[in-house]
Amino acid sequence: MPKLKSHRGLAKRVKVTATGKIMRSKAYHSHLLSSKTPKMKRRLSKPDKVHPADAKRIKNLIPYL
Repeated sequence: MPKLKSHRGLAKRVKVTATGKIMRSKAYHSHLLSSKTPKMKRRLSKPDKVHPADAKRIKNLIPYL
């Protein structure tokens, strides 16, 4: 049986914490930042947890999780 390949596009977008939670970065933080408030930019820069329903699907796409 060959090794399972991970979904490389998804593997580059998510990180796994030491406790096994899947973290992602938030959208809307790449351009047009001059019109956004400092509070919004600060919140967008911090990572976010993935919803539990999506985490189950992500674990199927990345076998080493």
